[in-house]
Amino acid sequence: MSKVRTRFAPSPTGRMHVGNLRTALYAYLIAKHENGDFLLRIEDTDQERFVEEALGIIYRTMEKTGLVHDEGPDKDKGYGPYIQSERMASGLYLKYAKQLVEQGDAYYCFCDKERLDSLRTSVSESGTEIVVYDKHCLNLTKEEVETNLSAGKPWVIRLNVPNEGMTTFHDEIYGDITVPNAELDDMILIKSDGYPTYNFANVVDDHLMEISHVVRGNEYLSSAPKYNRLYEAFGWEVPVYVHCPLITDEEHKKLSKRSGHSSFEDLIAQGFVTEAVVNYVALLGWCPTDNREVFSLEDLVEAFDYRHMSKSPAVFDIVKLKWMNGEYLKAMDFDRFYEMAEPYIREVVTKDFDLKKIAALVKTRIEILPDIKEQIDFFEEVPEYDNVMYTHKKMKTNAENSLETLKELIPVLEAQRDYSNDALFESLKAFAGEKGYKIGYVMWPIRTAVSGKQNTPGGATEIMEVLGREESLKRIYAAIEKLNA
Repeated sequence: MSKVRTRFAPSPTGRMHVGNLRTALYAYLIAKHENGDFLLRIEDTDQERFVEEALGIIYRTMEKTGLVHDEGPDKDKGYGPYIQSERMASGLYLKYAKQLVEQGDAYYCFCDKERLDSLRTSVSESGTEIVVYDKHCLNLTKEEVETNLSAGKPWVIRLNVPNEGMTTFHDEIYGDITVPNAELDDMILIKSDGYPTYNFANVVDDHLMEISHVVRGNEYLSSAPKYNRLYEAFGWEVPVYVHCPLITDEEHKKLSKRSGHSSFEDLIAQGFVTEAVVNYVALLGWCPTDNREVFSLEDLVEAFDYRHMSKSPAVFDIVKLKWMNGEYLKAMDFDRFYEMAEPYIREVVTKDFDLKKIAALVKTRIEILPDIKEQIDFFEEVPEYDNVMYTHKKMKTNAENSLETLKELIPVLEAQRDYSNDALFESLKAFAGEKGYKIGYVMWPIRTAVSGKQNTPGGATEIMEVLGREESLKRIYAAIEKLNA
């Protein structure tokens, strides 16, 4: 295969799991790094788990993340259809399965569920318990097969794997993996409902679509030798396989779909931005040579090399993702940030303040968008607070001297007409200089009085600019009264 062609082949069964997003991203990066083609193929052969709205989720996620496919259900470049159920309508998979039957590499199986359930469990050399079909139907004569088919007896088609010997499979990350053929089940190729199995359809479609590199999670490593048996039986070229390491949570357990941050939609709903999620997911199993951490999608295309992927499980660290998200928010164009932040601000602030000024205060001080609400709640109303908050060792303030400072400031603040941040700061700086105070000695009591919080997005004068002259004075008078009580 002269041109690199990769595919993302999700099953429409629900939300886009982080692991699926990583598979799509790596497949995209491998193709684009080599100026190749990236395909989207929908694998809907498991009709029992098919979820109609999942198709929309797949398309929306691909669009939002920038993983634009060159070919797919909506972009047929001559390799379609790109939806497996539509490909099945032409009898494509059954044709190839029957070819294997004719070659002796596959056979019809008529065993019912009761018999299959009675098969004994075997133990592999590694100590793993496996159930291997006993080839009961392999030796049926052609006449017996035809009789069963004519009688309408339910059937499947199975791959005929030799009992003897070994099968070796090569993966770019995990190297050569050799498995005794005795451990390989005669997997089903065509199910009793006429649909191909995921494994069989994958191989046929990858070959016909000229896929050069197959990217998927390492949970498919155990199935990989069976794929090789199929490629060998057909005489087809085996693609390059890239199996991605497991993604675990902070407790080193497999990232569950029940986790609050296991899907792309979960993360966006929690206030993460798309670019940060894509960036972080790229680092779940891959490490650039220069240990750089922040990448745009274009940067990733240039830098990504699957040969630097790890075999070790990747830990999904929500704390690290929040840090990265904060970096993206800091660097974001303000207009875009405000568009995203405004709904969160309006949840808290109903008064007639300049919301853009509030957004500017929090932009560099949050990690995820919902953090905004806790940071700005005091703009709506000063919370109940203890006068002990006026005590600050570094500023050398306490409730008593803060009361005196605020009283001294009243004439200055009442005379002040320009309540912009810069003008206020210059006035208060001049006041501190005249009194021989350090600027922090003046600012801490004011900030406490107007916010009632120890941590605020912005200093005293920045907050007062948003509040305006009337509201600022109102809060300072209330603080004086509270300190006097």
